[in-house]
Amino acid sequence: MSTITGLTCRECGQEYPIAPLHVCETCFGPLEVVYDYDSIRQQLTREVIESRPRSLWRYRELLPVSGEPTVGLHSGFTPLVKADRLAAYFGVKELYVKDDSVNHPTFSYKDRVVSVAISKAMEFGFDTVSCASTGNLANSVSAHAARAGLRCFIFIPADLEQGKIIGSTIYGPRAVGIRGNYDDVNRLCSEIADKYGWAFVNINIRPYYTEGAKTYGFEIAEQLGWRLPQHVIVPTAGGTILPKVAKAFEELKKVGLIEGSVRPKIYTAQAAGCAPVIHALHKGSDLIVPVKPNTIAKSIAIGNPADGYYVLRAVRDSGGWGEAVTDAEIVEGIQILARTEGIFTEPAGGTTVAVTKKLIEQGRIPRNESIVICITGNGYKTIEAVVNDVESPFEINARLQEFDELYRSLAPTTTPALGASELH
Repeated sequence: MSTITGLTCRECGQEYPIAPLHVCETCFGPLEVVYDYDSIRQQLTREVIESRPRSLWRYRELLPVSGEPTVGLHSGFTPLVKADRLAAYFGVKELYVKDDSVNHPTFSYKDRVVSVAISKAMEFGFDTVSCASTGNLANSVSAHAARAGLRCFIFIPADLEQGKIIGSTIYGPRAVGIRGNYDDVNRLCSEIADKYGWAFVNINIRPYYTEGAKTYGFEIAEQLGWRLPQHVIVPTAGGTILPKVAKAFEELKKVGLIEGSVRPKIYTAQAAGCAPVIHALHKGSDLIVPVKPNTIAKSIAIGNPADGYYVLRAVRDSGGWGEAVTDAEIVEGIQILARTEGIFTEPAGGTTVAVTKKLIEQGRIPRNESIVICITGNGYKTIEAVVNDVESPFEINARLQEFDELYRSLAPTTTPALGASELH
């Protein structure tokens, strides 16, 4: 039985039926899904959740899909890694990495939102799905559409990393590269959605799509033993995930799945070359001024974030903060995570790690409190970002004497992996 009752405008409160709508006709505010929380409280317990398969659908009463989901049955429930070596490097007591770089099937958190969006699109009867994307979303929409047998069009910046282009086109969608940045792509897609009536997961299906991001927060709480961390650092692109993680924590309290007074402080992380939310946050403003992206972190290079205002509100309401980091700091963040915890993340994850480092050094995040770093994508898709910053293999002939000579030349300085003292 469905637990959703309709849609409501986030700004004026105008109510709407369950339909492929995303903008309020009265004030043009974004629409959001409304749930029957009293009913959910009666149905959903920790025991019920823990008895279900390990996917995002274990929380299905808190998701906007009626009945059983149709795609994404193996998405979600990614590892929450207790990152002791990274904690030692940062000099903190309790640190975790929520690792969506191994999400199924396309190795980013986008598999969560797309699983929900395409399941809902199929409920509505759409036969064509589409998206505007910086890469990860296109990968996920293409894969899920193939699994569902739906026609698929994806729209991406023409200069996207090859790993992400191939990671979409392998599934057989119609891929269209737009000469311009993501904001140019998104403007065109809004026009196409109106004209062709397709299910654009991040346009006309957006209210349902964004709800999938809550599962990232649900899993953090469950994997911590049904408790909340004190600090969570989240990358910001269009602004989907951060407000929904905050909403997830509130919903878990509302339906009685977690108790206690801990309210996590939530921090936003952006690249310095595309940081409109950080600029507004640091100025104390609610006005987000669009910027032209210029960063290696292409998956979060959205100069005019659709939900940027709601990121600001969630961060401020939680008592959190945010920072931006340079491309050099992003690469360093990628390397630090790889060399301490064996996790290879894309530049968005490098951004989050580098911002965490900065916030700890500033004293904004105390060293003796629990911290979760959100890693949302896989580094194997974006090797261009680090190709000039890793050591090339040594090359020798297949002779033991040559290796002995090489080893003697390296032994004083080379270790199997960088320890905390070397990383400082």
